[in-house]
Amino acid sequence: MLQSIIRRPVLATVISILLVLLGIVGLTRLPITQFPDIAPPTVMVSGSYPGGNSEAVVRSVITPLEESINGVENMDYMKSSASNDGSFSISIVFKQGTNPDQAAVNVQNRVSQINSQMPAEVLLAGISTSKQQNSNVMYFNIYSEDKAKYDEKFLQNYTKINLVPELKRIQGVGQVQIFGSKDYSMRVWLNPQKMSANNLTPGEVTAAINDQSLETAPGKFGEESKEAIEYVVKYKGKLNLPEQYENLIIKSNPDGGILRLKDVARIEFGAASYSSDSKMNGKDAVTLGILQASGSNANDIEIQVRKSLIKAEKSFPKGIKYDILQSTKERLDESISQVKTTLIEAFVLVFIVVFIFLQDFRSTLIPAIAVPVAIIGTFFFLQMIGFTVNVLTLFALVLAIGIVVDDAIVVVEAVHAKMEGTHMTAREATYSAMSEITGAIVSITLVMAAVFLPIGFMEGSSGIFYKQFAFTLAIAILISAVNALTLSPALCALFLKNNHAEKAGKKEGFSKRFFSAFNTSFDRMTDKYIGSLKFLIRFKWLSLAGLALVTGITFYMMNTTPKGFVPNEDDSFIIYSLTMPSGTGLDRTTKFIKRVDSTLRTFDAVKNVTSVSGFNIMSNSSSPAYGLGFSKLKAPKERGEVQDMDGVIGLINAKMATLKEGTVSVFRMPPVAGYGAIGGAEFVLQDRTGGNLQKFSGMANGIVGQLFGLDGVAVAFTTFKADYPQFELEVNDEKAKQLGVSVRELLNTIQVYYGGAQASDFNRFGKYYRVNVKADGMYRTDKESLNMVFVKNAQGKMVPASELVAVKRVYGPESVDRYNLFNSITVNAIAKPGVSNGKIMEQIETLLSEKLPNGYSYEWNGLSREEKSSGSQTLFILSLSLLFVYFLLAAQYESYILPLAVMLSIPTGLLGVFIAIKIAGIDNNIYVQVGLIMLIGLLAKNAILIIEFALQRRKEGMELIAAALEGSRLRLRPILMTSLAFVAGMIPLMIATGGSAMGNRSISTGAAGGMLAGVVLGLFIIPVLFVVFQSLQEKITGKPVVETNDDVKSH
Repeated sequence: MLQSIIRRPVLATVISILLVLLGIVGLTRLPITQFPDIAPPTVMVSGSYPGGNSEAVVRSVITPLEESINGVENMDYMKSSASNDGSFSISIVFKQGTNPDQAAVNVQNRVSQINSQMPAEVLLAGISTSKQQNSNVMYFNIYSEDKAKYDEKFLQNYTKINLVPELKRIQGVGQVQIFGSKDYSMRVWLNPQKMSANNLTPGEVTAAINDQSLETAPGKFGEESKEAIEYVVKYKGKLNLPEQYENLIIKSNPDGGILRLKDVARIEFGAASYSSDSKMNGKDAVTLGILQASGSNANDIEIQVRKSLIKAEKSFPKGIKYDILQSTKERLDESISQVKTTLIEAFVLVFIVVFIFLQDFRSTLIPAIAVPVAIIGTFFFLQMIGFTVNVLTLFALVLAIGIVVDDAIVVVEAVHAKMEGTHMTAREATYSAMSEITGAIVSITLVMAAVFLPIGFMEGSSGIFYKQFAFTLAIAILISAVNALTLSPALCALFLKNNHAEKAGKKEGFSKRFFSAFNTSFDRMTDKYIGSLKFLIRFKWLSLAGLALVTGITFYMMNTTPKGFVPNEDDSFIIYSLTMPSGTGLDRTTKFIKRVDSTLRTFDAVKNVTSVSGFNIMSNSSSPAYGLGFSKLKAPKERGEVQDMDGVIGLINAKMATLKEGTVSVFRMPPVAGYGAIGGAEFVLQDRTGGNLQKFSGMANGIVGQLFGLDGVAVAFTTFKADYPQFELEVNDEKAKQLGVSVRELLNTIQVYYGGAQASDFNRFGKYYRVNVKADGMYRTDKESLNMVFVKNAQGKMVPASELVAVKRVYGPESVDRYNLFNSITVNAIAKPGVSNGKIMEQIETLLSEKLPNGYSYEWNGLSREEKSSGSQTLFILSLSLLFVYFLLAAQYESYILPLAVMLSIPTGLLGVFIAIKIAGIDNNIYVQVGLIMLIGLLAKNAILIIEFALQRRKEGMELIAAALEGSRLRLRPILMTSLAFVAGMIPLMIATGGSAMGNRSISTGAAGGMLAGVVLGLFIIPVLFVVFQSLQEKITGKPVVETNDDVKSH
């Protein structure tokens, strides 16, 4: 077969050209994303209970919903939140791999089963069930230069009417998210004094609205008759203008007069909610997020969104503009640009290393051709297995450059060795060399495949990380092996020349003199190397003791190196969370946010600031005492003296600490979308006792206080508070009964006046909006306003509500969170600079195991949950990879003993990984762990090259020690060449900058350090191990049968 390929170079080139063409086609069709679909499928159930407080919403809405939803197929866990504005949400997180559409259907079925248990107001407002899109493509603002002309309400509705529908139609857009809620609404602001004076209740007003503002279908005149013409009969439909509602008739008075709605209420075409305000650099704005549907192309989506924005801007009212806040495309473009640059740099460095060793341009060209064939061809197979072009696959391809040349280098070097000192032609030398090294190439390839095979067993989000990276790398390596068995030998036979016959005495140029000096130095080094091996083999037990020491240090460093998950990258985007004192109103919060935004804009690093008041990003709930902000940072070089993102955040936090009116904390976004609002460690405390929230809050605050005492924790906090000032209503049931007042009617009246109610809906601008009834603001300022509220008794008389109810001052939560059916409090902790997230998670676990009272428990949440679960899998997969390699080698060598010579040499390289990342200040994150698994294969490859040749020489009749020394001498040059080429390919990654720098540095630093240590130490210990285990094998099975040259070639 191989001889046929060598004789038919056109066939070999056709195979490679087809791989490249298929790769180009695959690349044009591959989706482009920042990350693959890492976050687990999530379904959200949300709605509103108008007038309900957080505890009432939990009791009457969330608890029955959770009981019904709990245990839905493939559910992993569930969390919920209820706030004092009556809004609620339940997030059901499913196991990775679950079909999100089917999950949403299953949840909706569970919700529908208990509709009868829901309050009527909740059903009227609507309960929505939707799958969540976790991949953010971009955020942008629509803002107004003229607040007097275009306020936030106008901006939001203008955007929803004119821009959002078009954005939703863009292919790949899964969801358009709008921060804030100022949908148009017909607001009926009741005057309780006028209502009672006219003997009216809110229920009668609502009934009148529904009676006179409705859609109906009167039918036709003349249908199915002998009339010549038919006429459609139509009705005006629901009212949609304020003046129409003003003239709506409430009742007819005894004197014949008409009481209209405007006589007892103020009608306004306003907003459905006034619970938030949004600003960009102090100007009214609305913030939108574009979320990507699974399997789509992020770059294409953003290009189309930008085109839509440019087109829409032409028709914007004067003074309205847009601004891009955050862009995944910018980061992807930067990452792809970095990859292109790194590919070129790595390719050049690898080319230089190979050229120095091979010393011939023709010879160097052969491994150089292998790189684009393997890299480009990989894209075709990525499309076949459903992968995307993302940060992980790009990392893998850059890393592959230093690996895919290995097999081609081995082929070229072997052919060179055959021609050196002989008169063999290139074709003859290729035939001879391939007969010896084909087995080694196949073994190496199978080992590399076996290393990555166990990753297919990994589950969860960490499994996706591993698979995307490892399988991409494995595909490139397999293609390079095919290339080494087809194109490389064919090109060797065509390109290489035997220069042995060159005329002696020919004047040497600089390159000749350089290579001559290099070869002389290399030969001397080889002699010293062989001399060292003789010493180590003579004192092999001392060598083995040294190996045991190295292995022990490796395991020690593996256990003590700080662990991490996904390293934080500099995405030039930060957020802040703002907390005001309990009970603070929205106006005061908004004023303080203006101060915060103004302070932020004084920093050189800050480009722009967008803020939203009245929203708690940590619990994803509305609250007037909270706020959040987004800030786009300038490029690192434009940030002034402090360019590091953590340094900038530290400076901003220090400045924010001087603002005393509220608490402001600035954070990074989480490194992977879909796992919480901020980075750092996050855990959920659960109250399994069913106790009161004040006690639970006290316990949680105590835990937070103790977190500050941990060495690695810089900031720890929870946004939960149980001390919000509230009033509790107490109804005098006896008196209500005596006065003929229905308690239900009394509470409904109070609910409408103070909490509001949806009376009807209407159509305007092609969309449906709600008609909301509520007391005007001046009539619900304090508890004394209850004196103006009257309720009608059974005799039709108006009874003051203040005679039937009493109010007392109490304290309670602004929002209530639950986790897996138990009340919960979320706690966040941010590590100090230089301390890994894994380190503080270990410290937190120790603290909670000692300090958490009985009846309380905790669970990791968000990305911390994935980080925790991935740790247990990593050790299992690493062990399984080693086991797979061992059994493969056992089958290859037909021995359970000799493969130990390969396996026991691996710790020498793993030690280098942990030393390198320790020096570089990198934690043992997921990129380092993937590099570890890859390195097992690369280190095994070096051992296989030596052992394969030593075993051949032993089978040819050479003495055991001599065979070991000969195999080491013959393979020293290709091992050094491939290893240094690999390390050279890592250098551009190790010094990378920009948005993906930490990922690049993590995987390249560990891999380069491991390879250097594996070469330096492995080259000395592998021959010793071969002598030890081959001698042990021969004691059991006897010496190998001496094979003739013909026998060796036949193998």
